[in-house]
Amino acid sequence: MKIVLTTSGNDLQAPFDPRFGRAPGYLVYDLESSAFEVIDNQQSREASHGAGILAAERIFRTGSKVLITGHCGPKAFRVLHAAGVKVYPCEAATVTEALNQYREGKLVEAESADVSGHWA
Repeated sequence: MKIVLTTSGNDLQAPFDPRFGRAPGYLVYDLESSAFEVIDNQQSREASHGAGILAAERIFRTGSKVLITGHCGPKAFRVLHAAGVKVYPCEAATVTEALNQYREGKLVEAESADVSGHWA
C-alpha cells in the first residue's frame, strides 16, 4: 500500500511539512517495498486559489490510500474523502518520524478538515 507524507525535502530524513496544499512536495512511500518517490508541488504552490484541490487530485493519482499531513482544508478534505484517501493529521519533525508514528498506530484518522480554507 502506498501512503503520502507532506515534506519540504527529498528523502526520509527531510522535514515534515504541516501544510497540505502548499507543501513543497509529497513523499509517496510504498509500505511493502520501502521504496519512495518525491513529487514536486510547485504547480499547487503557485496557484492563486484551489491549491488544496489540485494537491488532492495529485495525491489520488498516485494510488495512495493514506495521506499524512499537518493540516487539511475543507475542499481538499472533501476531494480526498470522496477518493477514498484517509487523512491522518501529524505534528512530526521529520518524514521518518511521521512514518514511524503511522506504523506504530499513533496517528488518528481525521473525520473532517481541521483548518478553514486559505490557511497558509
